[in-house]
Amino acid sequence: MSRSELRRLQGERLVTLVNRVYSRVPFYRDLFDTAGVKPEQVRGLGDLVGLPMTRKRDLRDSYPFGLFAVPLKEIVRIHASSGTTGKPTTVGYTRNDINMWAEVMARVLAGVGTTDEDVVHVAYGYGLFTGGLGAHYGAELLGASVLPISGSNTQRQLMLMKDFGSSVICCTPSFMLYLWDVSQELGMDVTSLPLRVGVFGAEPWSEGMRRDLEQKWNIKACDIYGLSEIVGPGVSCECVDAQSGLHINEDHFFPEIIDPDTGKVLDYGEQGELVITTLTKEGIPLIRYRTGDITRLNPEPCICGRTLVRMDRVYGRTDDMLIIRGVNVFPSQVESVLLMAPNVEPHYRLVVSRKGAMDMMDVQVEISPDLYRNVSEAVLSLDEISVFTEHDILIDLKKRIKKNIKDIIGISVEVSFKEPGSIERSEGKAQRVIDMRKGQAADA
Repeated sequence: MSRSELRRLQGERLVTLVNRVYSRVPFYRDLFDTAGVKPEQVRGLGDLVGLPMTRKRDLRDSYPFGLFAVPLKEIVRIHASSGTTGKPTTVGYTRNDINMWAEVMARVLAGVGTTDEDVVHVAYGYGLFTGGLGAHYGAELLGASVLPISGSNTQRQLMLMKDFGSSVICCTPSFMLYLWDVSQELGMDVTSLPLRVGVFGAEPWSEGMRRDLEQKWNIKACDIYGLSEIVGPGVSCECVDAQSGLHINEDHFFPEIIDPDTGKVLDYGEQGELVITTLTKEGIPLIRYRTGDITRLNPEPCICGRTLVRMDRVYGRTDDMLIIRGVNVFPSQVESVLLMAPNVEPHYRLVVSRKGAMDMMDVQVEISPDLYRNVSEAVLSLDEISVFTEHDILIDLKKRIKKNIKDIIGISVEVSFKEPGSIERSEGKAQRVIDMRKGQAADA
């Protein structure tokens, strides 16, 4: 579809959406009335910028079903977030919503080369989390054979990958790294598996981690994006042909980029916060939803032939951005530096603390098993931390990492090396940041 044809379709769907939410959702009626906006004023996409935005707190304040646009009897599925920072956000799907979700996920999987001859290994979590079921229904719609194994049971996962001939895997990148660690402990050659592509998402990850995953598993690693408030996985995904930006299914999810501080809409190519309007969602349609994810948009056609706008890999989130001595720092920035360094593993955590009035960050990262063995020969045990960390190889490596972080990100940090396997692995989303400053401030 040409961009002009797509824009006309988006405009028609927007007009229908605005009328639907105004008449059916009291929250939006009040929001529009407060902003002085009436549905008849919205005639196309050009009028979208004048509409008020929706935030995650609006979903929490409307818990559990206050933003639903249909009666509960028309809702055939309910998902919810974990609610770790408050009440969970609840989302409902009508039968048409479920069909649309399966369709966009089928597009995603087809874009990474999945066919009806594949075995799709779904290692995202099932349940209230949207990841597992989203990938599941999309793969079934394509006619692929689905292995709904969910997370955990790593040894069993590896066994079934081999025995069932899994050729496509869907999971978090950190879980894929964990699977590789376990495979090495078992002496398993994962490159001999029929696996050829991984669809990784649900957490930020870097180009360095992509290269690491592709080298370790001998696969293509493609980035997928989604969030439960919008639909779940399937909002966008890279194609296997280019792996250069995630194609947004924008006939269903209209994207904007705004300045997160001012709310001003930014042009294509400018980095900012992603805002999405659900053009076809029936159960819980959202207008100009602020995702909190930092990216940019590219409208140029892809070499794969798709004309959908592409978004960059998510750079970070407005709520996981760290401010260290006045500098904005995203964990993915640190990860990209670490993965450029030799002899370190993609397992790290950032421990942020405060000494007096000064913010401090300790980058804790595992060294490779080979380097660990070489260095260990020079010391009696890892309990002798001072001896271990003073080894010449580690001193030089630490200097290099600290310099690269300073040059690329602009802050000075401490670097602590950890032995292989010592940083906790995750079977879901990896916890990369431990921010101790709030507790210290309270103590003070």
